[in-house]
Amino acid sequence: MKSQKYIYWASTGLFTVMMLFSAGMYIFNHAEIVQAFEKLGHPTYIVYPLAIAKLLGLVAIWTKLSTTLTEWAYAGFFFNAVLAFFAHYMIGDGEFAPALVAIILVLTSYYFYKKLNG
Repeated sequence: MKSQKYIYWASTGLFTVMMLFSAGMYIFNHAEIVQAFEKLGHPTYIVYPLAIAKLLGLVAIWTKLSTTLTEWAYAGFFFNAVLAFFAHYMIGDGEFAPALVAIILVLTSYYFYKKLNG
């Protein structure tokens, strides 16, 4: 049980760092991210809303104020990471590794969240 908590906190912490870095890049390096989104063929108007969604999702996961909200946050992060993985993979830019790490971390965090919270 104790090791499960360590795995949960480690995966959740690492995932949080990734998403904070990502949201920070979206906000503070907006021009660079817009270029990346254009290269991927994504609309650029979603950059700021996606940054805000990532921050709110982290709040939902860390506060656990609502089970439903926490579940939706995990789902949103999972779909975001999977779509990012395939977007990078399909254009062949070789930048899919961070998305793969995010998928692994969000799945690990969610698995142990469920295990520890019934």
